[in-house]
Amino acid sequence: MGRFGNQVDQFLGVLAFAKSLDRTLVLPNFIEFKHPETKMIPFEVLFQVASVKKYTRVVTMHEFTKQIMPKVWPLEKRKAFCWTPRKAIYDKKAEPGCHAKEGSPFGPYWDHIGVSFVGDEYFGEIPGGFDTNQLGSRKKWHEKFGAEEYPVLAFSSAPSAFPSKAKVWNIQKHLKWSSRITEQAKKFISEHLEHPFVAVHLRNDADWVRVCEHINPESNRPLFASEQCLGEGHHLGKLTKEMCSPTKQQVAEQIVEQVGKIGAKSVFVASDKDHMIDEINEALKPYEIHARRQEHDDLYTSLAILGRSDLFLGNCVSTFSHIVKRERDHAGQTAKPSAFFGVHVVKKHIEL
Repeated sequence: MGRFGNQVDQFLGVLAFAKSLDRTLVLPNFIEFKHPETKMIPFEVLFQVASVKKYTRVVTMHEFTKQIMPKVWPLEKRKAFCWTPRKAIYDKKAEPGCHAKEGSPFGPYWDHIGVSFVGDEYFGEIPGGFDTNQLGSRKKWHEKFGAEEYPVLAFSSAPSAFPSKAKVWNIQKHLKWSSRITEQAKKFISEHLEHPFVAVHLRNDADWVRVCEHINPESNRPLFASEQCLGEGHHLGKLTKEMCSPTKQQVAEQIVEQVGKIGAKSVFVASDKDHMIDEINEALKPYEIHARRQEHDDLYTSLAILGRSDLFLGNCVSTFSHIVKRERDHAGQTAKPSAFFGVHVVKKHIEL
């Protein structure tokens, strides 16, 4: 349960997992990490439930806790599922188990929906675990955890791979922003931007910079969402620090390149820290256009705006950028244009 990009990334695999087992999925609450508390955001506040239902059977968390849970999931059947037993982090005397409610956000998450567990179940011996594409996996799930004895499968962590695999990326097309978020995005575009516009995602807070420092192009290991621009196993190239954490100079140069490519009339910038508005506008002076940002950042509205742009310029490694890339790749019959920092060589040099 990481930041929003990570949560959505895992959710795609969870949808595929539930469908493969022919189970109805309880749509999870998303978690906002706002120090010192965590906030639970119902799925339907962010996305359209009707669109997800076109892919597989789902119910909202509210429907489940108020109408379904009291009838089909008695207290004595409420067991947590995990791969294998592990030692508790905080209670050194506790027996190994799932410890599904240990720490934050796990404890607050289950407390929020009124669930406590009476025991644990382990699925690590099932071939492939939650990867039901492996031979015999689906059959073993049904044999070991049949719906009659286990009406609800409650997992201590998402039953899906992280980072997600390419085979589930097209499921993103079923995640349609709620009408509230869509209208907010349309309103901002109408009032502050002019088509065609380039939308930019900058990932540059301190914790991210530290992550990028550990990149080794020689080992070329996938990192977070890096396979979105380098392919599975990085068969399309090597991951560099510039892709993960470009300098301000590189950011400005590559934005200008994309502006020139489509003849953009405006630029939108979303960031977790530094939007670089002054630096970007200085670089854009020859084009007589301006970069804009939300006065009060809302990450969900930002994502919707990024998705509606004429060209998206994102961070190859960021799962936040990957939400936008997947949406643009699978929103229609043809993909909308997207680019990534550090992937294309920019020859033009700009003095900041």
